Amino acid sequence: MSLAVIDVAAGHGVTACFTTRAGGVSAGPWAGLNLGAATGDDLAKVRENRSRLCATVDVDPERVTIGHQVHGTDVRNIDAPSRPGRFTGALSGWPHGDGLVTDRSGIALVVLGADCLPVLLWRRDEARVAAVHAGWRGLVDGVLANVVAALGNPAQISAAIGPGVGPCCYPVDVGLRARFADRFGSATVQGGTVDLVTAAQIALAEAGVPQVTNVGACTSCNPDRFYSYRRDGARTGRHAGLIAIRP
Repeated sequence: MSLAVIDVAAGHGVTACFTTRAGGVSAGPWAGLNLGAATGDDLAKVRENRSRLCATVDVDPERVTIGHQVHGTDVRNIDAPSRPGRFTGALSGWPHGDGLVTDRSGIALVVLGADCLPVLLWRRDEARVAAVHAGWRGLVDGVLANVVAALGNPAQISAAIGPGVGPCCYPVDVGLRARFADRFGSATVQGGTVDLVTAAQIALAEAGVPQVTNVGACTSCNPDRFYSYRRDGARTGRHAGLIAIRP
């Protein structure tokens, strides 16, 4: 099966996409293009999957940066690749940061997820891009607003929300439903579930971002296309959002 990504039309000079699980070499519960190195998969297969992704989207694996994702709101400005070569080498040991921003060409920013939302942002008026890992904690605590502030000039920002768990498959307790309703309004609560995408859309609109697209895919509902922690538990893979300013 060939490697399949969901391309994002981010305009001239920017490469942006979300991955699916199609086209990788991992087997068992990680079958496909698992890009996560901390879920029990064979690390040699993770390296091969990451190399295949870089080749498919034409980015230099030596210049890929990830943050150690902690469901926080910190944003890192990337002036040079963090831990060059680690994306397909040592795989771990990244600095913390659920939000990554750069204005340097050739640096690819990557966030990983298996239900949390990957969100990609780019400026339309200048070369400046961002990638965000946005789970429920990050959304409630303001990670998207922090990234928009780091990018600057929100009226010139566009964003794309990638695959994540939908309200169809995300039951949560009453306390978390109340937090979402208080923070984002009743539209983000559907029965016993919460709607991460709608919350992200509201957060981006509040931050002044006028153009937001959504791929509209629930990770839990689509086992052939996506990994899902909620559906499969800890032994599952990770897919990615990737964005880069082309050299």
